[in-house]
Amino acid sequence: MTDVNLELSSADKRRTLWVVLILNVAIAVGFLVTGYVGNSNALFANGLDNTSDAIVYGLSLLALSRSRTWKRGAARFSGFMLLVFSAGVVLDAIRRYFEGSEPTGTMMMSMAAVAAVVNLLSLYLLKKMQSKDVNLRAATTFSINDFVANGGVILAGIVVIWTDSNLPDLFVGVAVAGIALYGAINILRDAHMDIHEEQGTKHRGKNN
Repeated sequence: MTDVNLELSSADKRRTLWVVLILNVAIAVGFLVTGYVGNSNALFANGLDNTSDAIVYGLSLLALSRSRTWKRGAARFSGFMLLVFSAGVVLDAIRRYFEGSEPTGTMMMSMAAVAAVVNLLSLYLLKKMQSKDVNLRAATTFSINDFVANGGVILAGIVVIWTDSNLPDLFVGVAVAGIALYGAINILRDAHMDIHEEQGTKHRGKNN
């Protein structure tokens, strides 16, 4: 009976992750296309973010039937990927600042609004899952970050239309990178703490 319950749980998690993976791939493509057409760093940042998310969800699918050590490795990879993504977005924002850009505010708002609905759905599906391991907790962190970032892009689109300036777009793009950086630190910390949890040891801080 226990084996059956475990299989059902794993199958349910796998089905949920497949749905979230497909949604993120679709949103990533949408962000990258509109980011290119709309000349927007913020949309480009969200596109890279969702691309990294899709890779992580794919890793999460593989991790379901793997060992706890493998799951931690996948989570660490996710964290380091976010660090690289953050650096790339900041460099692109610097380039656009000096070379100039003309982001399309209406396109920013429309794409971000659609993405917000999709990310909210993804977050709802992930929150329903019970007994999340370190890799699934990383996936949940990504969806929360994405939803917050979508709100920032919508606000930036409004200000871009109002001021006819590219600075709000660049600011939000860098802010999205900052959110990703914060998420990366939390994911890497969670992976590290998972080692102590597995071994039954305590993390030694600077004051210990």
